[in-house]
Amino acid sequence: MNNSKLPVISIITVVYNDVHNIERTVRSIRNQKYPQIEYIIIDGGSTDGTLEVIQKNKDIISHWISEPDDGIYHAMNKGLNSATGDYVWFINSGDEIYSADTLNNIREYLQLNADIYYGEAMYIDRQGNEIGLRSEVTPHRLPDRLRWQDMNAGLVVCHQSFLVRRAVAPHYNLRHPHSGDIDWIIACMKKSEHVINTGKILSKYLIGGHSKQFHLRSLCDRYKVLQKNFGIIPNFIHHIAITIRALKHLKKKRR
Repeated sequence: MNNSKLPVISIITVVYNDVHNIERTVRSIRNQKYPQIEYIIIDGGSTDGTLEVIQKNKDIISHWISEPDDGIYHAMNKGLNSATGDYVWFINSGDEIYSADTLNNIREYLQLNADIYYGEAMYIDRQGNEIGLRSEVTPHRLPDRLRWQDMNAGLVVCHQSFLVRRAVAPHYNLRHPHSGDIDWIIACMKKSEHVINTGKILSKYLIGGHSKQFHLRSLCDRYKVLQKNFGIIPNFIHHIAITIRALKHLKKKRR
């Protein structure tokens, strides 16, 4: 396929004072062999050396800004506003594209002009060591055919392994400051007609991110998101199932 006919992937990285992780993230974009990448970095006004890393890698960055924001999803909306590619993909600071061949490996799918491409995520620790696939180390199982209704079981697809056509990607709802990712994915899915499971590991996800730091708030916010989309009684029943599944998974891990 002629490179000029390949879709442009706008990869967006949101960062704030994360000098110890941002370079690994940027390196994973630099190493991509796929030729049609627009790379955008949205920095929240870092003062710890993060800007020096950004400056050092200006040759691969299409656009970057550094200014205060009102939280992670406000910053991600800035990234959406800056993107001009056919698809958007959020790989935030500390996370990585899985391998240098990841985008090249899904070229055949990118020719199918789908609205959404998704896949697995590999969990990593602070040292970059692989912990295991998300479907193996969490209660979440990645559906073979993802539908927005599958979100009644929680965030069954990793945000970092979810590429969306920019034309169907809405802004993040800032009324959900801790679970805006699941709200956004549901909104994307509702607007999409053609969704493809790549069958590939697309990203490395650094554990202990925003949702872990604000775990209880994230759970409460998720409850509101799912209630909005599924209704009061179904959401209550779904959360009982989510809790039972989580407890079974925890029991299995302790064996």
